Amino acid sequence: MSNDSPKKIVNIRFRKNGKIYEFYTGNFVLDEEDKVIVETIEGIELGTVCSKPRLHNASMPDRPIKKIFRLATAEDIEKKEKNERIEAEAMQFCKEQIDNKKVPMNLIAVELSFDMSRFIFFYISNIRVDFRELVKELVHEFNTHVEMKQIGTRDLAGMLGGIGHCGRQLCCSLFLSNFDPITIRMAKEQDLSLNPDKISGICGRLMCCLAYEHDTYSEMKKDLRGNNEPK
Repeated sequence: MSNDSPKKIVNIRFRKNGKIYEFYTGNFVLDEEDKVIVETIEGIELGTVCSKPRLHNASMPDRPIKKIFRLATAEDIEKKEKNERIEAEAMQFCKEQIDNKKVPMNLIAVELSFDMSRFIFFYISNIRVDFRELVKELVHEFNTHVEMKQIGTRDLAGMLGGIGHCGRQLCCSLFLSNFDPITIRMAKEQDLSLNPDKISGICGRLMCCLAYEHDTYSEMKKDLRGNNEPK
C-alpha cells in the first residue's frame, strides 16, 4: 500500500459489549467478527472487529490511531478463551477471599492481559482499603502480577453497560475512555430541564452527553447577545 493510498479504519472491541476503539486496517481485508491482534498501551491484545471498514477522513477527530498488527490465529483464539476461563476462576477466588478476610470492597470485574503477565481487579469501595493480604493470596494462587483498581460510579456504568434516556447504548460503555467534568451550567446553557431524573444517567451523575453540544450553544448565545446589542 502506498503512503498516499486512502486509509481505512475499523472499530474493535476487546470484550463482549466493551468499549469500541478505532484501528487502521493496513493491508488487511477485514469484516465484522474477524479476530485480530493489536498493540495497545497495555500491550498485545486480541480484539474483535465490530464494524465494516471505512475511509478515514479529515472530519474525524484528530487522535493517534494504531494499525492492526496481524490476523489472529486459531491458537490465539484458543488462548483468549482460556484467559476468559481463568478470569472467571480469579473472580470467584477473589470474591471468596474478600468474604473470608472481610475486606470492605465490592469486586466488579477481572481482566487478564493476553500474555497472562498481569491481572487487574476492579472494585468499588466507599473507604480506603488495605488489600495487601488479599493481593498476596492472589499472587500466590495465580503466580502473576496483580493490580487492584478502584473505580467510581461512572466507570461502573461503563463496565456494566446499559441503555440511556436516548434509547441507545451508554456512551461510557461504547466509546468514552475519559470522563470530562460535567456541570449543571451545561444544562442551563442548553435550556434543558433541571429535573435530576431528566439530566442524570443511570450512574446517578450528570449525563456525559451534556458536554457534547455545550460549546456550540455557548457560542450561539454569544452571537445572539452580540447581535442584539445597540448599534
